[in-house]
Amino acid sequence: MGYCPDLFTYSRRRSSVVRIGTLLMGGNEPVRVQSMTNTSTMDTEASVDQCIRIIEAGADLVRLTAQGEREATNLDNIHSLLRQKGYQTPLVADIHFNPKAADEAALYVEKVRINPGNYVDAARTFKKLDYTDEEYRGELQKIRDRFVPFLNLCKAHHTAIRIGVNHGSLSDRIMSRYGDTPSGMVESCLEFLRICVQEQFQDVVISIKASNTLVMVQTVRLLVDRMKTESMHFPLHLGVTEAGDGEDGRIKSAVGIGTLLLDGIGDTIRVSLSEEPEREVPVARALLSLVAARTSAVSVQASACTTFNPYQYKRRETKAVGPFGGSQVPAVLLDNRLCNAVLPSFVPQPDLVYVGEQLPDQPVPYTCLCDLTVFSGQPGVCPVGTVEQVDQLIRQPAPMVFLCLSYTDLSEPLIRIIQSCPNLVLLLESSLSNGLAERRAFFHTLMAANCSTPVVLRAAESFNSLESMQLGLSLDFGSLLLDGFGDGIMYGIPSSSSCELTPESVVGCLFGILQATRLRMSKTEFISCPGCGRTLFDLQQTIARIKARTSHLKGLKIGIMGCIVNGPGEMADADYGYVGAGRNRVSLYKGKVCLEKNIPEDAAVDRLIDLIKSNGDWIEPQEV
Repeated sequence: MGYCPDLFTYSRRRSSVVRIGTLLMGGNEPVRVQSMTNTSTMDTEASVDQCIRIIEAGADLVRLTAQGEREATNLDNIHSLLRQKGYQTPLVADIHFNPKAADEAALYVEKVRINPGNYVDAARTFKKLDYTDEEYRGELQKIRDRFVPFLNLCKAHHTAIRIGVNHGSLSDRIMSRYGDTPSGMVESCLEFLRICVQEQFQDVVISIKASNTLVMVQTVRLLVDRMKTESMHFPLHLGVTEAGDGEDGRIKSAVGIGTLLLDGIGDTIRVSLSEEPEREVPVARALLSLVAARTSAVSVQASACTTFNPYQYKRRETKAVGPFGGSQVPAVLLDNRLCNAVLPSFVPQPDLVYVGEQLPDQPVPYTCLCDLTVFSGQPGVCPVGTVEQVDQLIRQPAPMVFLCLSYTDLSEPLIRIIQSCPNLVLLLESSLSNGLAERRAFFHTLMAANCSTPVVLRAAESFNSLESMQLGLSLDFGSLLLDGFGDGIMYGIPSSSSCELTPESVVGCLFGILQATRLRMSKTEFISCPGCGRTLFDLQQTIARIKARTSHLKGLKIGIMGCIVNGPGEMADADYGYVGAGRNRVSLYKGKVCLEKNIPEDAAVDRLIDLIKSNGDWIEPQEV
């Protein structure tokens, strides 16, 4: 695999080292954590205070927006006041649409982020444009003519840069040649990187982000592969744009960022939450700790299946067994052995529940899994057995039988038994710290043997908090699901778990992971940005108001964006969009089309509901 030396042995990608002020990034340096202010960059005191809160929360870098030259100039005051207060943390200027603001910011801060989609190219219009090869080369020359003076300015002031590609702001020029694809995002980045290489400018960090975790992971993998072929080794910044808030934001970020970190990719991360920016930092630190515990150098002996493509999603082909496999969405299983066999009523309900030896004494509205030792052919109950019990298990009179096993249990005789049993489902476990490698090896072995038996991913780790469970399970399941592996996911409350975890919170987390991987939509999808100095309304309150009115619309995707920078683009696969258009003004979108402009903020949520109703997508809450 070009992006990864070995799918079955963890090794960190060796990137070049970039100096950002006094901070080093890349190489053998720790993965750096950053966040971004949401204050007005013209408000020096408020920006400095928020920078301090972010720094004291544990951030290694702080980013501030500079939408114009005026804001870029005021970064000097913010930078100076922070240094007077004793804080040496590097500052990063975030620039869109305005190369002159980038030039100005480079004089005062340690790093400047520019967006290839709008640095020279015009703002995205979603129009189909045609370029001849000569015209296209002319556009690339325009980029070079504007970008090289900026690089020379950065060289003179020892300023690092970040080339930050966003899925939501690819230029019409790139779209005309590559479409809205990972290849287009990668090429948008490489156009600028090639100039950096030609100009011998090395202090470059790259980010290539999307709100869709599958697109984000595939694109970063492809970028790493393409850079390797062009002998580029720049460090990578990882993030999922518009991840949202609460559980959804944490799960989505952990799925996208965590998958790449487990591949050995990533030198700095930002967990973008629609919350106060200092709250992002502990989540990022917790994620890194969980990744560190899962990236031992233990090598798993296996060979990659030749049909596997890490740059293009394809779900492993399986036969249908009950609710598993075939074209069915992955199932959610709750391991309820340590709780009462009969669950309290909550929504959404798991598809199946593992009760161990605690068989319910009355009918329940879901299929129960019980240990083979207590199974006697009860209706609505299916047996679970071990490898040692496999001969007895496959003879049981049940619509489904479940076999617990791990990669080390696989052998040619066992694979033949598995293939011979039409009603068998596998429950895949792992005992290694590097469980991803072991489970990948399991799936690649089954694929190479043309074994189409459905597989449920099962985790048994104890987590000490709700957040650690959300992050940990997202790491354990998300990376495999994004590779196309898994027909269900299963978890329960371990005996050492805190009382913070409940069957309801576990099931909610499992459904959230499937939604974050775009495999099963069980609730409204909110694509919301974290906010920054460009946001001209109270983003957190707005998200809460919209969620309160629309969270019953299962499967509907609603984008909530503070400004136009990534608004229409990141909402490309959203059904509706709510985008800041000015101070206390909002524009409403259906897909990528703006239907209502400059609505007063106090009327905008009602108008959004009216728009949803007028397009036939509204369901009254009592009807759900």
